[in-house]
Amino acid sequence: MLLPKHQSAWETLAFPALMPRRLCYVFKRELLYVPFFGWALGLLKMVHIDRKQGRDAFASVTLQGRARMDKGAWVIMFPEGTRTPVGTQSKYKTGGARFACATGAPVVPIAHNAGHVWPRNSFLKYPGIVTVSIGKPIDVAGLTPEEVNARVERWIETEMRRIDPASYDAPYTEPGRTGAAGAGR
Repeated sequence: MLLPKHQSAWETLAFPALMPRRLCYVFKRELLYVPFFGWALGLLKMVHIDRKQGRDAFASVTLQGRARMDKGAWVIMFPEGTRTPVGTQSKYKTGGARFACATGAPVVPIAHNAGHVWPRNSFLKYPGIVTVSIGKPIDVAGLTPEEVNARVERWIETEMRRIDPASYDAPYTEPGRTGAAGAGR
């Protein structure tokens, strides 16, 4: 289970080429209805979540994801849910951690600074070097989804400040503690 930072569309396109196994993205079902893009996405055997299903949506994601993993794919989910501007962070959602705990899949956190070369919601791309940092797998055995999520967030956000220090005002501080958690330029 891969849980990367999400800053741009770069990682969505680059990670399948960089990873040693086929990736299976978890995405919102509504994207299937986008002409051409959605139709192509539907042919790729990814995991789609129908948020209208409420509580049953997660069970469907787990079932689909487990089937893809049984065929050798790695499931990838962005814990922040949406692309975040450089130097910031959004609330880390527990869906990826819940999926990992439900399936027993180890979690691999990933930090990168692709937002500098391909900014969020920007048509323009800029020359530069993207740094990708891949953390050690986190064994989820005996952990709650909240504990897994906290470890993923701590690793990614601490690593973001190491690989891109100019974009952050302060070191990472865990939510609920005093400091500059989520602070950015």
